[in-house]
Amino acid sequence: MESPPSQASPVAFTPGRIGVLALRNRVIKTATYEGMCPGGIPSEALVNHHRELAAGGVGMTTVAYCAVSPNGRTFSEQMFMREEIVPQLRRLTDAVHAEGAAASIQLGHCGAFSKNGLLTIPRPLGPSFRINAYGIAHGMFFAAAMTEDDIAATVEEYGVAAAMAVEAGFDAVEIHLGHGYLLSQFLCPAVNRRRDQYGGSLENRLRLPVAVLRRVRAAVGTETAVLAKTNLRDGFPGGLEVDEAVGVARRLEGEGIDAIVLSGGFTSRTPFYLLRGGRPLKEMIEVDSSRLQKLALRLFGPFLVRAYPFEEMFFLEDARKVREAVRLPLVLLGGIVSLDNIEVAMGEGFEFVAMGRALIADPTLVRDMERGVVQRTRCDSCNKCIAEMDRAGVRCVLDATSTRGSTG
Repeated sequence: MESPPSQASPVAFTPGRIGVLALRNRVIKTATYEGMCPGGIPSEALVNHHRELAAGGVGMTTVAYCAVSPNGRTFSEQMFMREEIVPQLRRLTDAVHAEGAAASIQLGHCGAFSKNGLLTIPRPLGPSFRINAYGIAHGMFFAAAMTEDDIAATVEEYGVAAAMAVEAGFDAVEIHLGHGYLLSQFLCPAVNRRRDQYGGSLENRLRLPVAVLRRVRAAVGTETAVLAKTNLRDGFPGGLEVDEAVGVARRLEGEGIDAIVLSGGFTSRTPFYLLRGGRPLKEMIEVDSSRLQKLALRLFGPFLVRAYPFEEMFFLEDARKVREAVRLPLVLLGGIVSLDNIEVAMGEGFEFVAMGRALIADPTLVRDMERGVVQRTRCDSCNKCIAEMDRAGVRCVLDATSTRGSTG
């Protein structure tokens, strides 16, 4: 049953600005992995997914996890930036712009967290030598430490990928510094065991992310917004905590980042830290292509994959500490499910909110809230949409007609 009409927020549905980029409202579709790039190539389903979100009223939609190189993919079906896919991405950005929204693309690198069987190097590379638990079922047991030449090459890959994103018509690029991917691995004290200029102090652990930011900014120029998605906490002992997250935000502000999307969790250790709610192990087992991985999930999943109870606005308390420390635009993420949540975020001083599962369940949610038709999403945080990304593209399982597109 729909909620009774209500008066739209005087702030949430007014224009906002991220650097040079003007958005029609304060709601961003966060980067959630869509599972719509067979062979690593953007599909018509991906175009339609983001067109639908734009038509549904978001100020900006974010294309999720585009690797900056073939070896930056977590697995082989992920998109990686290259000239041959620029025309398909241009079709996507044109479709989004035609609906009045802006388009961003998330640029990332998996680092040590990989089961990509198409690697052109002997093993995945991260900040330090480590066991690659994610790849064990695929015969990829270890990740090696990057050399300084590897690091320099990766920085350049980010710059080249960002330049292609501009060529494809994106209004913004989002550098992925969270969720346990490469740049997050460098920031994480428990994972980064280096003893050179890239390890140890937070200043050293920030060296690669800052180099990437500078290279991306040089590549996109002054007419494209640059955002970063960062962790408030990694979610496990020894990981990044909120005090250092504040330090990361201050440094990024000093480097001229246009906005920060505040997130959390480490995909290889705390995958549902970001996805508070259900733990769909049964569905995850069903869609996994590896028999060994299926067996591992059956035997150990209930013990190793921790569930986190859902709470509305579950990152707000930690995000406040960053809000107090910096002046640049911040995007609040995590359990934003209602108009009331958006109004609270605006009242707390956050310039934007980001929504993921709520918009997978209700692609027209923003438009409907602005019109006073509904006040909250129908999403029940079951998280079964996450398993759907490995079936035919992420979708809400509450009905058979929902948009297809998952987490990033």
